[in-house]
Amino acid sequence: MCDYSLMTQPNRLAQEGEQLVVHRFPIGSLGLASPADVKRRPARPTHRKTFWTKLKEFVVPPQTEPVAAVCIPPGARLRLEDIPASLQSELHIGPVEEVRFTQLSAQVNTYRDAVCFSNGIELRLQNLVPGLRVTVLDLGGAGDEFMDRLREERAEPAAFARRG
Repeated sequence: MCDYSLMTQPNRLAQEGEQLVVHRFPIGSLGLASPADVKRRPARPTHRKTFWTKLKEFVVPPQTEPVAAVCIPPGARLRLEDIPASLQSELHIGPVEEVRFTQLSAQVNTYRDAVCFSNGIELRLQNLVPGLRVTVLDLGGAGDEFMDRLREERAEPAAFARRG
């Protein structure tokens, strides 16, 4: 799904066949994002910047659209590529692995998103490496039902805040 920490980020459901990357969001959490969104930068000016323009941009940085977290439903099949040698050695896996996306618990306010390797090892997304390439092979039949659950999950913290 989308870890609790990414619920403050704009997010969307992954699409089958989509290429993603592990990305560190401004809040410090790791999640999945589109490489195009991650690489998006403000347009570079064609003219030379003055001292005052540079000062203004330092005080008020140019705004860019935030990177959307890409949500994956439990049971989806993914392919991880360019797995670092240290992780390969630690987990006894290869440089490219097919994994199943899973949740380690349903407990709120914890990192619960993980991938399960064919050797049975489950690894939290937070333990992956930023920049790792991910291909969505199959969403496991998720669709409207998954998005409905995601909307309910997002509404729960707001409902709790109103009660408190």
